[in-house]
Amino acid sequence: MIRNVYIDTSVFGGYFDKEFDYETKRFFDKIFKEKITIIVSETCVAELQGSPANVKDFFEALPKEIVKYVELTDEVRNLADKYIEAQVVGKTNATDCRHIAFATVSNVDVLVSWNFKHIVNLERKRGYNSINLQEGYKTIEIVAPMEVFDYENE
Repeated sequence: MIRNVYIDTSVFGGYFDKEFDYETKRFFDKIFKEKITIIVSETCVAELQGSPANVKDFFEALPKEIVKYVELTDEVRNLADKYIEAQVVGKTNATDCRHIAFATVSNVDVLVSWNFKHIVNLERKRGYNSINLQEGYKTIEIVAPMEVFDYENE
């Protein structure tokens, strides 16, 4: 059972993107209906500042009782640096690494993203999880919004 999810910035933008809106809206409907906790990082909030007004408004309208904010800590920063040192992604993708590190350190059930190049990618997932295990963390599920829930039985 999913109790909490880390959502990166791409999912909030996906709510208004023609390519991703249908699956993103289904995902958020399920989150709201089941009152699943959304973990939002300081990094995500900072990235959203540059988003279009409709994305920021949607984010700010999230039900406060299901949102948990997490701040950047040395633990998150260090784990993100380990991903880069292991060349899971390059230095220019430090923000993506922080999303993974936030989710890992927060012990979420799943990280949800539309970023297929640097996050939701089999090779990257293996790399992130390899470092997680080496550093004493559990592996993390990393998926796109349509993979989180079973929509067949609705």
